[in-house]
Amino acid sequence: MNNASLVENGIMGRVAYGRIAPNEDLIQSVEKLCLSEGFKNAFVRGALGSLVDACLGKQDGTCQQITGPAVEIVSLAGEVRSQNDGSLKASLSGVVADTEGNVYGGPFVAGVNPICMTFEVTLEEWLPTGKP
Repeated sequence: MNNASLVENGIMGRVAYGRIAPNEDLIQSVEKLCLSEGFKNAFVRGALGSLVDACLGKQDGTCQQITGPAVEIVSLAGEVRSQNDGSLKASLSGVVADTEGNVYGGPFVAGVNPICMTFEVTLEEWLPTGKP
């Protein structure tokens, strides 16, 4: 059994607040917000809004589709990380509720989580120091 863990030291940087427009994808829009603010790494600190439909990843690699309209995001957590090629990749997980009040949770799948009306998100920049 491998008990290795990764610890990354760093400091928190700037905070950015963004509004995502209707029909824009949640994951891709968070990545774009980081790019526009010059964040290479960031954490989600708050969010408010709903999706047209939601698609949450399952352990078997498939997608659990939650149909709307107006699938509410109850909570959202995650981070955005710079990749070796300079691109950014957001990993976001959350809890959503459908129009019947059923609750679902899991990671959001990129490209298939369109914003319903508007969506507000707060991101905080993470600046790794590279020191263990």
